[in-house]
Amino acid sequence: MNKTELIDAMAKETGLSKAQTEKALKAFTGAVAKELKKKGKVQLVGFGTFETSKRKARKGKNPQTGEAIKIPAATVPKFKAGKALKDAVNGAKK
Repeated sequence: MNKTELIDAMAKETGLSKAQTEKALKAFTGAVAKELKKKGKVQLVGFGTFETSKRKARKGKNPQTGEAIKIPAATVPKFKAGKALKDAVNGAKK
């Protein structure tokens, strides 16, 4: 599912217009990104938690040349699925 398909599905589920739904989705993703940039986390009980993780600097190889390269340390976004989402994906029944 791409962004347009997600907006269509959300609009159908909520009864909002596609423009309103797109605005809400942009607000959600912007709020999550802003919180993660501050090294915070966003926890949606039952759905999951968005947070950041620090990745250490490491050595790697250029796949085209085989040459050794240095990969710098980075802070990366991470998502951990909540129990309700895991159950929904696995088809568990309540």
